Amino acid sequence: MNDIVTMFAIGGTFLLAGMVKGIIGLGLPTVSLALLTIATDLPTAMALLLVPSFFTNIWQALVGGNVVTIVQRIWPFLTMAAAMVWVGVAVFAHTQVSYLSALLGILLITYSLISLAGFRFSLSSRQETWVGPLIGAVNGVLTGMTGSFVVPGVMFLQSIGLSRDQLIQGMGILFTTSTLALGIALQENNMLSAELGFVSGLGLFPAILGMMAGQWVRRRLSEIVFRRVFFVSLFMLGGYVIFNALWTG
Repeated sequence: MNDIVTMFAIGGTFLLAGMVKGIIGLGLPTVSLALLTIATDLPTAMALLLVPSFFTNIWQALVGGNVVTIVQRIWPFLTMAAAMVWVGVAVFAHTQVSYLSALLGILLITYSLISLAGFRFSLSSRQETWVGPLIGAVNGVLTGMTGSFVVPGVMFLQSIGLSRDQLIQGMGILFTTSTLALGIALQENNMLSAELGFVSGLGLFPAILGMMAGQWVRRRLSEIVFRRVFFVSLFMLGGYVIFNALWTG
């Protein structure tokens, strides 16, 4: 981790990931994981994203004034999403990293394809009650195994009829909860060192700078165009992550 090239790669990753988040409101953990697995490995990438992800997402979760309303509605989903992270990390600790890196690539491709296709499904209030904990459990396991918070949790939040502002806040709450649970689970499994925690903390500064730049770009760029470019890039990056994992594994 003392390699100057690696440190610049980490800083550049969080700068870019923060910019993406500043433009479209999500993507920092996803972009960070995808790029960091190229510069390092999946366990290191998962540890490095913790501090930037937690602080940028807690800001996203608190802005908007709907925290209590959203939590009261989706707490069963959030509870399972956090609790099952420990199961995912336990699997992670006993599974070959190349397989989990390939799984991360599959999740990135799945997320990008669903987003590009504009696929949406809706749940009734009755369905939300029992589907939420199930989706939360799957999301938590995948978070612990790959460090990705998105699939299928974001799709669930999109399906329950939240307003745009509530959806952004809901994603922030999910990502914050998942990041905290992941950090604790990694620490308990001796997969988070003081050095990685320190470097992760340093990553917060370029992430915030990137978010500020992204917010500036958002006022001058079509969000629709950017989202299309972003998800196409994510699809290709996911393919590379899979190829790299299988080739080196």
